Amino acid sequence: MRKIYPNAAAALDGVLHDGMMICAGGFGLCGIPERLIDAIRLAGTKDLTIASNNAGIDGEGLGKLLRTRQVRKMISSYVGENKEFERQYLSGELEVEFCPQGTLAERCRAGGAGIPGFYTKTGVGTLVAEGKEVKTFDGEEYILERGIHADLSIIKGWKADESGNLIFRKTARNFNQPMATAGKVCVAEVEEIVPVGALDPDCIHLPGVYVQRLILGAPYDKKIEFRTVREAA
Repeated sequence: MRKIYPNAAAALDGVLHDGMMICAGGFGLCGIPERLIDAIRLAGTKDLTIASNNAGIDGEGLGKLLRTRQVRKMISSYVGENKEFERQYLSGELEVEFCPQGTLAERCRAGGAGIPGFYTKTGVGTLVAEGKEVKTFDGEEYILERGIHADLSIIKGWKADESGNLIFRKTARNFNQPMATAGKVCVAEVEEIVPVGALDPDCIHLPGVYVQRLILGAPYDKKIEFRTVREAA
């Protein structure tokens, strides 16, 4: 089955529907699936639940979908750089499930591995534990966290071969790898696509079995959240 599609809209054709859950890779503006986010915005798909480390910033990343009111609920760890997110949350327009960063990554990894839940000490005795089952193991309390299994995963990679084997570049690996496995369908955008056999098998971060659809997203503009300039000596 040929996995390469001509563009993001084509790769998402027949996959998107209102009320769906999406796992989105990336950390801040690093390693985010920009082309796929733009295609979802243009498609107008609404009432989305999105699991992502963060919600982008105003006008960039998932912030684009917040601005168009396409997101109903965010499952995230860090959302402090998005004023529109803050406004919608405080006004009751957006439902938010805050999740510790490591727990979120493990929830997606667990979902991708077919594990419905796991126990963790992270969040015990805090608001994170409210409404969750608590068990004691060896005298220590742990809370039950559910694995995440989404309708769709959208991720950003560096290089892929034509069968979908994929390599991430440095820190862009972050949440992309666990998010990729957590969706029923995974659509990836990459900076370069090479022939099968061109990538060293020992360097593959995500096997092609997890990637159903693939697009070439390059060229990309490097986005920077905070630009810090050192004063002249």
